[in-house]
Amino acid sequence: MSFGAEKFASHLLAEAHRKGGSDIHLIPRGEEMHIQFRIQGDLVHYRTLSASTGERLISHYKFKASLDIGDKRRPQSGSFNAIVNEETMSLRISTLPASSFKESLVLRLLPQSFSIPIERLSLFSQSAKKLLSLVQYSHGMILFTGPTGSGKTTTLYSLIHYCATHLNRNIITLEDPIEKLQEYVLQVQINERAGITYASGLRAVLRHDPDIIIVGEIRDAETAQIATRAALSGHLVLSTLHARNAEGALYRMMDLGVSLEELNQTLIGVTGQRLVKINHVSSHKPERRASVFELITGRELQNILSKSPLGTERVTLNNLMRKGVALGYVSEKEYERWMAHEKDHTSKRTGSVS
Repeated sequence: MSFGAEKFASHLLAEAHRKGGSDIHLIPRGEEMHIQFRIQGDLVHYRTLSASTGERLISHYKFKASLDIGDKRRPQSGSFNAIVNEETMSLRISTLPASSFKESLVLRLLPQSFSIPIERLSLFSQSAKKLLSLVQYSHGMILFTGPTGSGKTTTLYSLIHYCATHLNRNIITLEDPIEKLQEYVLQVQINERAGITYASGLRAVLRHDPDIIIVGEIRDAETAQIATRAALSGHLVLSTLHARNAEGALYRMMDLGVSLEELNQTLIGVTGQRLVKINHVSSHKPERRASVFELITGRELQNILSKSPLGTERVTLNNLMRKGVALGYVSEKEYERWMAHEKDHTSKRTGSVS
């Protein structure tokens, strides 16, 4: 590296942003530091540095995020803002100790510019229309599920932007962390050290006369119960939940102590989401990723909650992926990659239960 750590750190951010990267990985391997970009969901090798140069680079990013530069034995996380290629970015940093007193770092790039419209996020326009119709409700709960990296947060921000610009509602969010600043929205940062947890923050939000409450994640039984009560008392609540698919979210909520009757009274929609690479109509344009939404609403949702026969076959993520292939949006290779990933996750989960 022919120039200083500070200049190269800026250069690295610019390169990752230019290539459409969402994350930068700095991984120590022997006497080297490997740099990788995550682009369209895939890790791509960028270049290799000497271990000493890589360590200086990590120290610079830690300094920018106000982390303890000298402490390499504990995981640390933080964030800072920067202008990258004339665009304001929020940069989230996570460090992990590695062997031989070495350290790895992952840096996530979060653009602060205008949220992508839900119509552009969704592979199928009908899914976008359904989601936009759900946020018109004055009260109830909408849950967004999917694995890490499936685009749940991006979907939430898109819907927040729509609600803020098209609906005359008081919108308050609870986030950990706040990934993107939104105009016309009151955003609250979770800070457990200061006593602001999702549960305590949600109680405070309810006293602030909200119309729409965004809960970044339902993590525990207390938050699940308060969110449910908020939906029952005349608020529209949107939140993410760790579940593999839309139907799994219902059982996860019951595991967290929400009764079947409460779900019947509050839930107006549940989504299971995946990001998939799609073919571009023009061969001259790069492929991009779009969201596929498994949506359970209305009578279908009520039938599942009451364990009644559905009458018609439910549209699953697999059905939607096959439809994408048939219409030429999704390649067979991408579908097979997705299926292999889903089967791998299922087999791991089954194996861990035995």
